[in-house]
Amino acid sequence: MITLDDVRAARKRIGDRLPRTPLHSSRTLGERVFLKGELFQPTGSFKVRGVLSKLATLTAEERARGVIGISAGNHAQALAWGARQEGLDCLMVMYGGASPQKVAATLGYGAHVDQEADSPASAFERLDGLIAETGRVLVHPFDDPVVIAGAGTCGLEIVEDLPDVDTVLVACGGGGLVSGIAVAVKALRPEARVVAVEPERSTALRSGLEAGEPVPVTPDSIADGLSAPFAGKHTVALCAALGVESMLVSEGEIEEAFRFLYLRAKLACEPAAAAALAPLLAGRVDGGTTAVVVSGGNVSPQTASAILARA
Repeated sequence: MITLDDVRAARKRIGDRLPRTPLHSSRTLGERVFLKGELFQPTGSFKVRGVLSKLATLTAEERARGVIGISAGNHAQALAWGARQEGLDCLMVMYGGASPQKVAATLGYGAHVDQEADSPASAFERLDGLIAETGRVLVHPFDDPVVIAGAGTCGLEIVEDLPDVDTVLVACGGGGLVSGIAVAVKALRPEARVVAVEPERSTALRSGLEAGEPVPVTPDSIADGLSAPFAGKHTVALCAALGVESMLVSEGEIEEAFRFLYLRAKLACEPAAAAALAPLLAGRVDGGTTAVVVSGGNVSPQTASAILARA
């Protein structure tokens, strides 16, 4: 099990290479609600935390082999960016339907991109084959203890900046961010609730928690950044052990939260980031002092304009 010491060690590995993201208040949401702006990280999401934590642990021999990852987009951009910072060769597996904007950004950071797979599930099969073929080192998007510990540094910041936090809302795909945050928050403020928010059409963690192990799902949500085809064995175990709550939101609720963040909070986030706010806006969360993690600022103009037009 990952501990608070592991999260603190990850923060030391990351050092001063990432900004401490702000907690924004919103009069409309109430004086006790704060938005944690992880979309202001390099590449637009929390993913760089786990990437830098993992890359710092690689041996010289592993660095020489290059790295490989799999992602619908945000981890792809983060790993491509991190690999460029470290001078490493990077190959990303991204399925054919991935956001063109995210693919272009990943290429722009200097990574090679493989899009032979036609879905998130088949992309993992493609990943296994490429690892065997190339010998590259896998930097997993969510199911690696070192990556999870890096994501947990977001939780450290939340409790340090908001010591009386009662509820933390975290959008969830494979579970790396919410499990890492839970490790930090539950260690420093045991009475606080940590809630994993998933789309009704992308329930990797909910399904895993119900089964007690990772379960394959077929994600089909506008929140493409949450399109994990399963939650990891580490993330399921951590969330179960730490009492992370699960909450599902509809596509309409995600879009409503997107419009609020875009128009009222002035945060140009993506639907995956807006999912975390959705249950609070829908009146399904009354959690006292609440931190909402807004992670994911990589939305295409077409997607944004379509959601805004449906207001």
